[in-house]
Amino acid sequence: MRRNAVLALVTSAVCVLVATSVPVPANASKGDPADLLVKARPSLLHSSPKDTYVRQGLIEGQGGLRYTTYTRTYAGLPVYGGDFVVVSTATGEVLSTSVSQDSALDVATTPRLGAADAVRVARSQLPEVFSVTTPRLVVMAQGRGRLAYEVTVHGTIDGRQSKLHVFVDALTGAVIEKSDEVRAGLGNSYYNGNPVTIGTTGTGSSFAMVDPVRRSVRCGGMTGAAYTGLDDNWGNGTGTNLETACVDVLYAIDTEWDMLKTWLGRIGFNGAGDGYPARVGLNAVNAYWNGNYAVFGHTTDNLRQITAMDVVAHEYGHAVFATTPGIDLGDNEKAILNESTGDIFGALTEQYANQPATLDPPDYTVGEEVNIDGTGPIRYMYKPSVIPGHPDCFSSAVPSMPPDVGAGVQNHWFYLLAEGSNPTNGQPPSPTCDSSTIVGLGARKAGQIYMGTLLRKTTSWPHTAARRASMQAALDLFPGSCLEYNTVKAAWNAVRVPPRAGEPFTCDFSVGVTPTAATVQPGRQVSVTVTSATVSGSPQQIALQAKGLPAGMTASFSPASITTGATSTLTFTVGATTASGTYAITVLGDGVALDHTATLTLTVMS
Repeated sequence: MRRNAVLALVTSAVCVLVATSVPVPANASKGDPADLLVKARPSLLHSSPKDTYVRQGLIEGQGGLRYTTYTRTYAGLPVYGGDFVVVSTATGEVLSTSVSQDSALDVATTPRLGAADAVRVARSQLPEVFSVTTPRLVVMAQGRGRLAYEVTVHGTIDGRQSKLHVFVDALTGAVIEKSDEVRAGLGNSYYNGNPVTIGTTGTGSSFAMVDPVRRSVRCGGMTGAAYTGLDDNWGNGTGTNLETACVDVLYAIDTEWDMLKTWLGRIGFNGAGDGYPARVGLNAVNAYWNGNYAVFGHTTDNLRQITAMDVVAHEYGHAVFATTPGIDLGDNEKAILNESTGDIFGALTEQYANQPATLDPPDYTVGEEVNIDGTGPIRYMYKPSVIPGHPDCFSSAVPSMPPDVGAGVQNHWFYLLAEGSNPTNGQPPSPTCDSSTIVGLGARKAGQIYMGTLLRKTTSWPHTAARRASMQAALDLFPGSCLEYNTVKAAWNAVRVPPRAGEPFTCDFSVGVTPTAATVQPGRQVSVTVTSATVSGSPQQIALQAKGLPAGMTASFSPASITTGATSTLTFTVGATTASGTYAITVLGDGVALDHTATLTLTVMS
């Protein structure tokens, strides 16, 4: 039923992407192309004789692409970091793979540390522990392998719930890695105007805040039960009313759900038509995703609930991250990218909603309407360093930063991808770390590429893996076009995330000059032809420049920008005072993601 309502964010390994089409062996039997590829055990999987592979699922994505996910065992033990994704077309062509493991395993599987000792180590990671799971032996895909116990500890830390996965070295007892499933963040409709329409169930004099269409979506108090009422009107529009908070939550969930379906081709938060409940009334200045539902508290002054659209969409962005391949367990750098993912989905939801300036207009700031502690947004995607200590650019310090701080790098990349460095639509400028200029693709296309990136996610997920996966996503989603690939690559370069070996490299061009040498006298002109060619991929636009001119000489191109495959006339005008001599003039072809040069030998004769 639809009814009218008066109505923090919180959330290293190598990922190898094969960028070219992967052939299925000629002698393979008919069947699923991904399974046939895996059965052939190509070298890119880094198989050992003790490996077995288990197909986990098939995800249908945008453009008819199919993402088949696999896990790995070694001598019967689960391999943490051994998972991979095979990407294929609807017609059966394998396009690419995303493999997080970088070498074949060869490790003993007999522990020296007892299970009880592993539990003691794991329990010590939380100040308050409610329960622990039975330890299980796993092999971690680090180098040739590392035997470990995985123990899940339930408890609290810093006043919030924790579900901490602790990996304890089965030989030494050292903590190898720990990962918390609970992603902490911030904290009539209060935020979205009145009245708004949301989904509820009920008839007569019995109604509940349970969505009738979106499975598992409901909202209520901290007990988990949905709010109920005698009629189908909810909330009073004030910032302290919890029923009003649920109106805002459900409205934001509805909007994000529709954005995922309409823009990104994903049905539900988990891609299978499922949502997750929400709880309001947390007595803390906080909001978080706990792996099964989202929880929302209040602002520092206790006058508002932390339920603005971008906050709610942020928390459920963690649900998307958790239900794409590679899930959400991993090291701190992966947690940073998870936190950024929440911000990205918050921004995409605002862009899709496109509310007027009187409500929550589309922007790339985080938590601006909530104003959690009275100081404005908690993050600025277009220039993270507006908040002191938040990085605009990647460095070796970023992977160890708190997730809500380190998120700035990928946030900055996404803003450049969507809006560019100098938007013309009213969004703010975004300085690049390499002084480059980028033209954005628009929020919808940027979101499609990021969704394709997440569908290639593996257990090990550093920034360089996200960079490489997004480049492959652009190629697979927009075949025959280099614009998207080049913009993705340029945006990563602009935030200084370095490339990794094996990146797809299929959009290239060349430039040249004809003739390669020329002679001119002072006070005269001479012209040469600048040539260009598409080396791989589709034709792309390049801007032309001439560098290394001596004093008194000018250069002009006609035209100054060409599509690869075309030519331009380069004319040099030599002043009367230009000194005689031979000069090496560099002709630069400036592409979106690549630059190429040619050299002209120009002699000025007296």
